[in-house]
Amino acid sequence: MHTLLNEQSSVTDAALKAVAHMPTKSLPALMDSAFTSALADADYMRIAVWLASKSYDEGGCPIGAVIVDSITGEILGKGHNTLVQDNDPYDHGETSAMRDAGRIDFSRTTLYTSLSPCGVCAKLISMRGFRRVVVGDVTNASGTEEQLRQEGIHVDEFEDSQGVDLYARFRSEKPKQDLEDWLGVSAL
Repeated sequence: MHTLLNEQSSVTDAALKAVAHMPTKSLPALMDSAFTSALADADYMRIAVWLASKSYDEGGCPIGAVIVDSITGEILGKGHNTLVQDNDPYDHGETSAMRDAGRIDFSRTTLYTSLSPCGVCAKLISMRGFRRVVVGDVTNASGTEEQLRQEGIHVDEFEDSQGVDLYARFRSEKPKQDLEDWLGVSAL
């Protein structure tokens, strides 16, 4: 099968945006293993940021996450925060990506999240057995990285300037929505 993204394709923002917006189960029709093997931490993080941007464009909190097989680099799950869009207080980027991945062995994966996980997501990351988490923004929010490390999870901080700027803009435009995402409606 010929795919659009293959060994001759460059890893561009346009390609990563297409990966972010394509349903996970359909990704093999878009990209082959040669293209996947060319992706690096910065590329997976940029996919998470494109997912965060999708949430922002939908009126939600700009947080995205990608779950990747640590050996093959295959994307197993993706998601973005839909607290507002789905009226769901715990449909965060990380939980959405886990739901998309389904019932898999998360200890064999890396989770890329565009923003430092909240306490609930950090606990779920630990409970599901993730071994590695890459956090894309600790400038606008941080705090659970040490908690994850104490749980034996390898945490890398890999800030993506586009994601940092997006969340800062969101926080200044919608401070109440930001507060609700972190602490719930009772905090408003």
